[in-house]
Amino acid sequence: MQSRSLSRRSVLASATVVAAGVTGLAAGAPAAAHGRDKRLRKIVGSMSLEAKVGQLFVPYFYGASATSPSEADQERNLRELGVRTVAELVAKYHLGGVILFSGWTNNIHDPRQVAELTNGVQRASLALPTPVPCLISIDQEHGANVRIGSGATQLPGAMALGAGGSLSDARTAGRISGTELAALGIHQNFAPVADVNVNPANPIINIRSFGADPGEVGRMVAAQVTGYKRAGVVACAKHFPGHGDTGQDSHTELPVITHTREEWDRIDAPPFRAAIAAGVDSIMTAHLQVPALDPSNDPATLSPTILQGVLRGELGFDGVIVTDALNMAGVRTKYGDDRVPVLALKAGADQLLFPPDIDVAYHAVLAAVRDGEITEERLDESVLRILRVKDKVGLLDGSPFTSPREVDRVVGARSHRIAADRIAERTTTLLVHENRTLPLRRGQRKLLVVGASPAFPTDDTRSTVPELAAEFEALGFRTTHLVTGRTPDAAAIDAAVAAARGRDAVVVTTDNVGPASAQRTLVSRLLAAGVPVVHLAVRNPYDIAHLDGVRASLASYCWTEVELRAAARVISGRVDPRGTLPVPVHRADDPARVLFPTGHGLSYRR
Repeated sequence: MQSRSLSRRSVLASATVVAAGVTGLAAGAPAAAHGRDKRLRKIVGSMSLEAKVGQLFVPYFYGASATSPSEADQERNLRELGVRTVAELVAKYHLGGVILFSGWTNNIHDPRQVAELTNGVQRASLALPTPVPCLISIDQEHGANVRIGSGATQLPGAMALGAGGSLSDARTAGRISGTELAALGIHQNFAPVADVNVNPANPIINIRSFGADPGEVGRMVAAQVTGYKRAGVVACAKHFPGHGDTGQDSHTELPVITHTREEWDRIDAPPFRAAIAAGVDSIMTAHLQVPALDPSNDPATLSPTILQGVLRGELGFDGVIVTDALNMAGVRTKYGDDRVPVLALKAGADQLLFPPDIDVAYHAVLAAVRDGEITEERLDESVLRILRVKDKVGLLDGSPFTSPREVDRVVGARSHRIAADRIAERTTTLLVHENRTLPLRRGQRKLLVVGASPAFPTDDTRSTVPELAAEFEALGFRTTHLVTGRTPDAAAIDAAVAAARGRDAVVVTTDNVGPASAQRTLVSRLLAAGVPVVHLAVRNPYDIAHLDGVRASLASYCWTEVELRAAARVISGRVDPRGTLPVPVHRADDPARVLFPTGHGLSYRR
């Protein structure tokens, strides 16, 4: 058991700066680095076994307050976690981290509330016998996968940034995102996505990827890692060894990647190599099988061959390996919830994310160490890695708290929002342009905005079609709008055609058009109505392959306000389209043939 005589000040003072290696320092490393590492090892040595095990876990929790969540959230915490508040959760399991979500966990309302929540978590962590601050995490990828919406700067997602093709923009986006997260007291972001989206049918990665070219994806990943590092936030490249070529969702099943070893080296590995070269501090595993790397049929998260042999051994990564969420079906298909965290740790993982039952998982790892299945030395390696990244972002050097003044100064700052708009404008991609349909002419002021209208990722009271119409209104157009959805029936299509009469132009949005999609009928009927039609794919750029006869088509790669605002400005001619496809679009009638190659993108000026 640990000594309780260590004060918070003495523990924090003994940990000031991160060192590089886990099991030892490279030959010739500076003496100062060795000294810093020695002080971090002293903290590890001061911890009880229970505290060491707790450092590995990053669970979810319910509520917007660390100590006084709503009664409903307390009841959910008690039912699923065995405690009423996250402060009690931190104390019970000596937690090294927690993860915040929007929506279902009720963690996120507005920036000031998030900051108070993270401060409350840190107060709980500093009340532990060994007072080590929590590494508070989030999935704030931007684009389609965003947790903090209202009040924070919204930035283009990965595929949009890939369409922009600017390393500077990708780096700036990472820096802005990281700067705002740090001001909120969040110091680990599970981004960027390093998967190469070579499968258009990929149901889980898709526009979360920078694109289909491994080299370009690697350069964008490295740029984002650099941006986050400059903001003092731990970036996390995911999902190793690569989730880009799958037609299955690892949340619901165990996908199999059939790439040969040569294909893996050529397609999947380059972005992770680039992230490591850029100094990424953490890498997330994928719950999928890759027989070419490990024929055992275990998911990569539980594979020593993949995590220790390939990621640590071949690629030389010595930072924190974090599992993808352990509640996902992809990692629970072969082993029980008591074995999965133990096997992940034995495979080489350090942080155990989102266990479905924190009590079962925590006590399983504790028992595995006590029984000798996992050595305490192996446990210490993971704890040391986690402390290093905490130290690197300043959590062990001074106060881990943020302030309302910092939140107000940084989060959603005007300069950040202006930068986000300019970046987004450079990503909107013009795919088809015939008969000078665009930009809309001065006399075309009466618009109908119609079509699929996915809700905003963090605010289901706002959706695409009315928000896009509002953006056109702000630009001086007189708009009406009609939501027909992803599966418009005959009545909805008839209503859309009727609404198009008397309009100067129609902007129709689509979302994941397939061969049998009723959205195809909607677009076809609007084209036949005799009114100029502008098509905007608000999610996948692949939609255009299923839409015949369209004379003006654009891709925005997502439907949040920053992408919609940029698309409206491009359609209206306020800015010239500059984006180019970061993925190829194949023909719907012959998928072996390319309709639009990677790099395709039109401009009004040429």
